[in-house]
Amino acid sequence: MAVANNTANIGFEQQIWAAADILRGNMDAAEYKHVVLGLIFLKYISDKFTERFEQLKADNDDTEDKDAYAEVNVFFVPQSARWSVIADTAHKPEIGTVIDDAMRAIEKENKRLKDILPKNYSRDELDKRRLGNVVDLFTNIQLVDRTNNRDLLGETYQYCLRKFAENEGKRAGEFYTPESVVKTLVEVLQPFNGRVYDPCCGSGGMFVQSAKFIENHAQNLRSISVYGQDANPTTRKLALMNLAIHSIESDLGQFNADTFHKDLHPQLKADFILANPPFNLSDWNDGSLNDDQRWKYGLPPNGNANFAWLQHMIFHLAPNGKLGLVLANGSLSSQSGGEGEIRKKIIEADLVEGIIAMPTQLFSSTQIPVSLWFVSRNKKQADKTLFIDARKMGTMVNRRLRELNPEDVARIADTFTAFQNGTLENVKGFCAVAGTADIAKQEYILTPGRYVGIEAQEEDGEPFDEKMTRLTGELGELWKKQHDLEVEIRERLRRLGYEI
Repeated sequence: MAVANNTANIGFEQQIWAAADILRGNMDAAEYKHVVLGLIFLKYISDKFTERFEQLKADNDDTEDKDAYAEVNVFFVPQSARWSVIADTAHKPEIGTVIDDAMRAIEKENKRLKDILPKNYSRDELDKRRLGNVVDLFTNIQLVDRTNNRDLLGETYQYCLRKFAENEGKRAGEFYTPESVVKTLVEVLQPFNGRVYDPCCGSGGMFVQSAKFIENHAQNLRSISVYGQDANPTTRKLALMNLAIHSIESDLGQFNADTFHKDLHPQLKADFILANPPFNLSDWNDGSLNDDQRWKYGLPPNGNANFAWLQHMIFHLAPNGKLGLVLANGSLSSQSGGEGEIRKKIIEADLVEGIIAMPTQLFSSTQIPVSLWFVSRNKKQADKTLFIDARKMGTMVNRRLRELNPEDVARIADTFTAFQNGTLENVKGFCAVAGTADIAKQEYILTPGRYVGIEAQEEDGEPFDEKMTRLTGELGELWKKQHDLEVEIRERLRRLGYEI
């Protein structure tokens, strides 16, 4: 076996992202995303298996007893698929075939993974020399941080999803929602127990953050049941691998499917729904859905599915259920296609608990401004809605992308808690509570700026008369400069033979 490159001195997430760069070659991001994430998954289940294997061996138990692995939620990895075999083959021509065979063997032994894992490593387009170098890199990465009890591979999978999303741009919206947006939804909804549902789950980020929230609050992960679906077959596979890496059992249906035309959980009544549906999706209804029972508040226009997503989720809410979703800002005020009337009926049903106007540049996939909607079947503050203007929050992480920092998310979540407890005081320019009658006066438009107002400006201490004298003097100077420039321009044009 070739000597692996030493990667011990750089962060584990960056190490694996470096692997993506090694493999990339002439492949576009969408292709090598699946190659790299598939290898992360293979390394993950092999490492988990090896750890359990050593425990059983130390206890003189049967190391080939599959039940001994299943009982601790570890996938059984047959001999031919273990990372040691793959590492030994890293620089042989058959490395791609060995990885493909390993994926098939793991699927055969673990029914949960059937038809999920990528099996295209032997194809000619994939440079086997580079693939071997990546295997070397993975072999040398320490993936267990027992000191801090960190799930390094789970974190790395999420990290790589984010990096791929940044590189793929518009196409990223299919599989990735920015982590700070997901955290905001989760921290507000607080999904401690019950059924958690995402009807357009992408790579499963909503579920992962819900699980992290539960673990951070020292609760039992088994207290939630996860349900979802996605229309894209490859994205669905990313989600299933992501959930497996994070030890989250889920029901994403038996196949990929369009949520509107093939609801895989038709009887589900969820306690929490979190979603980031495609923005402003058009041509979603060919007419066959016109009489669907989900459109309680009105048939959404075929040109925009925003209110179809919202009503689908309301339909799936349990009697005390809550939902949080990302929608384009147009949904706050649109009147076309009957959307204004649908929004009015939802507001009058006292379902809208809160609206957050989000900052721009949160998404690598779109520049469309978005808001978070929070809907509740049983609001703690009846006939009241919380509005938050968070557009000034967040920091730029690079020239194109912004993210909310933990303090921003905590402030938003604390504001919701205070509102629900009836202790919130309005903050000019940031948050305000409005009754349904107040919203009716605004023609049922939910744009937060209409309710929170403009932030009060701090006094600078300069007396009014002095300030006016100074400002009028500056204005006079500007007017003089304007006059002088006008004279000069006229003179230059005159010299060229032009008169104004």
